[in-house]
Amino acid sequence: MLIRGAKGILTGLSGASARGVGDIRIEKDKIAAVGSLEPLPGEQIVDAAGCVVSPGLVSTHHHLFQSVMKGAPAGIDLPVESWLPVVPYRFWNQLDADTMRLAARVGMTELLLSGTSTIADHHYLFAPGLGFKPADILFEVAEELGLRLVLCRGGATQAQRFVPKGGEPIPSEPLPKIIRAIEKLARKHHDPSPSAKKRVVVAPTNLLYSMLPDDLRALAGAARSMGLRMHSHLSEAAADVAHCLRVHGKRPVRYAADNGWDGPDVWFAHLVHMDDDEVRLMAESSTGMAHCPQSNCRLGSGIAPADRLAALGGRVSLGVDGAASNEACDMISEMHCAWQIHRAAKGPAAVTADQVLHWATAGGADVLGLTEVGTIAPGMQADIALFELSGPRYAGLHDPLLAPVIGGGAPRLRALYVAGREVVRDGVIPGIDLERINAEADQAVRRMVA
Repeated sequence: MLIRGAKGILTGLSGASARGVGDIRIEKDKIAAVGSLEPLPGEQIVDAAGCVVSPGLVSTHHHLFQSVMKGAPAGIDLPVESWLPVVPYRFWNQLDADTMRLAARVGMTELLLSGTSTIADHHYLFAPGLGFKPADILFEVAEELGLRLVLCRGGATQAQRFVPKGGEPIPSEPLPKIIRAIEKLARKHHDPSPSAKKRVVVAPTNLLYSMLPDDLRALAGAARSMGLRMHSHLSEAAADVAHCLRVHGKRPVRYAADNGWDGPDVWFAHLVHMDDDEVRLMAESSTGMAHCPQSNCRLGSGIAPADRLAALGGRVSLGVDGAASNEACDMISEMHCAWQIHRAAKGPAAVTADQVLHWATAGGADVLGLTEVGTIAPGMQADIALFELSGPRYAGLHDPLLAPVIGGGAPRLRALYVAGREVVRDGVIPGIDLERINAEADQAVRRMVA
């Protein structure tokens, strides 16, 4: 297959290598060549005229189960600590297998249609007697849609501090049971290869509240013995920092490091409230960040110092977070927000559009350990998005290659390829009836509210 005629290529790389021109040849699941290429006999030609080509986007933090919990009125204006008990902790126990599958399909189709090819989903609902296996459902839906899925298997040994009035707390499990469950899940689904379509990650629900220090150290040891990466929430709200200082006498990033949770195999979501010492510690240890600007804005949590971490050579990626705290869970909106909020708060030199695109592609793949994903270059996986810049939003651009970041909106996907397989064509996902999904989601919401 030969992709020809694009306005230009966003490579996913940094600096002078961020832009490219020419054609892209795909052979099987990989990019074979980039440049001025002539068609081979019998080769399929993909017309990319009027399009900007980029790597498939990579979201490094999500809660797909929340895709049927959007815009709940009780939590719409609340900060995270008040929002948790009245939205996700209120509705979680109303999920059944069908609703879980629907939520996964809603979230994944939204991301697909924004050019996303890889999703890291942090799922932490594993209650005894749940009646279904959420991890299997998530992998099934991802395979059906052709996505890469990194399943961050959550869990807690401590009862959660937020309990909804008249509801149930998020379930907890003994640590040995969590480790056995992760081992079983990894044997079934985990692919350690650099081009994996399925990965399993060890991911306690919240590093500060879900487990005691001894549990965290034991879990880190278990993760590394299994060769699995590690992920959790950290420092999302100012109250998290105050809690850590009060209980442990240190700030959260130092607390995490002292319990084995730092290094190139670890990344944290949010990290809004870090001081300069914590940012340096993150950079020095190569611990990664899943920057979730829209969710942090929506909940009034603040702006994470992603720009400062990147300036020190740290590892930054983007995540859309759950749709219950970010009703625009697509990566185009996430990039647009990231580009604007840092510049609004810190000045126009804070971040560039090319830098944000890097966070959303190669930066995300690096944090997830998918070293053959996230850039357009020979030998890399053929995860490629063709953004069609039609309509008034993108008319008149002097630099069309900036469009996916600075234009926002909803650029039409002419095509999205994952490992060389076309999973979106002309804005349509083959086999997916979006009207039916919307109707089923409306019915699910009515049931849950009732």
